[in-house]
Amino acid sequence: MESLESHTLNAFSKNIELTDHQKTVLKQIDDFSLKHLKEDGHAVFVLMGDAGTGKSLILNQLFTQLAQVVDDAYFLVNHPELLKVYRELAGQTPHMLKKYYQRPTSFINQMHKQDKRVNLTVVDEAHLLLSKPDHYNNYYGDNQLQDIINLSRVTIVVFDPHQVLRTKSFWNKARLEKLIAPYPHELVHLKQQFRMQAGPQLMDWLDHFIDGNIIGPIPSDIGDYDFRIFADAQKMFRTIIKKNDQYGLSRMTSTSGYPSTLDGGKHLVNEGNFHLPWDQYNFTSTPWAEQPQTIDEVGSIYTVQGFDLNYIGIIIGPPFYLTTDNRLGVDPSKVTDVEIFKHRSDMSEKDYEQSKVELLRNSLNVLLRRGIKGMYLHAHDPKLEAYLEKMMADLRTTN
Repeated sequence: MESLESHTLNAFSKNIELTDHQKTVLKQIDDFSLKHLKEDGHAVFVLMGDAGTGKSLILNQLFTQLAQVVDDAYFLVNHPELLKVYRELAGQTPHMLKKYYQRPTSFINQMHKQDKRVNLTVVDEAHLLLSKPDHYNNYYGDNQLQDIINLSRVTIVVFDPHQVLRTKSFWNKARLEKLIAPYPHELVHLKQQFRMQAGPQLMDWLDHFIDGNIIGPIPSDIGDYDFRIFADAQKMFRTIIKKNDQYGLSRMTSTSGYPSTLDGGKHLVNEGNFHLPWDQYNFTSTPWAEQPQTIDEVGSIYTVQGFDLNYIGIIIGPPFYLTTDNRLGVDPSKVTDVEIFKHRSDMSEKDYEQSKVELLRNSLNVLLRRGIKGMYLHAHDPKLEAYLEKMMADLRTTN
């Protein structure tokens, strides 16, 4: 059984063979970078794509190549769990140093303090960059991507608008295109799914589900994939334990929506007989899912975003419900993660309220894209759970 740690590292390894399309994209970014590194000013390359399309793999292989020949090259990632993985990879790669890999805020503040500019910045998970000041995290600028571009001759970013998770880092494609418009730039969109073994019909069904379209029948052809609906969250947990014992890389996860308790302020995910802590933070140097004891915890978007799991159990929490016309509804008032929504003076009240719904759909979408071999769902809302169970029962009858 492959360890979770080795799988996570391998997923970003320079030794993985890229597809022909990925090789073409890698060469396109490489050519763009080498051309504009010879010029004054700033240039930006954007690599877009949904979760699981191989964006980070391309980016890591690109940086490993360029860092050998370009002075003052930095790899930036705002996700602390991914930063740990990249630094560990750097320690295993000749001529690569852990100091090349930084959080954006640390990089920006350091460069401003030294009044320095660099040749190359590569930014993974750019949709997590702050787009407003965040004094709590020592960021005093207005937009981290704009700052990074200003500090770099060439900036390469990976961007997925469906993984934007907080208003303080609120992005969409239109905002991004407006920001990079003044600079020489190129944009490539990856579409082929590599993480999940689910068939294209199931992937389409998930897209319609998360976007709030009418929830139709689960397709009969779901590919080589274990997709189930569980009426009992505790039974789902027992199944995840069995899969973890057999294959590793299996964890329970949940959206926000479960209030903290008086006992130490922990968020307990309570669903019937199921009671486990919701792990929003990981203060250790080891990624959350690589720690054996986390099988008895419930992961969040903060602890699993960017990582692969073989099997994932997802509890769709209180903010999500079934509408009267059988769509996935969203109720932002039931969110218990106070970090998600920070008011913005640069957004109208209507746009701000709409962004809340969009962010919550994104947060569930992140979880729905983690499972390689299988995904199990349980919904807190009784009507949504019953409807999903009916869809699954209809599928069994059809098959």
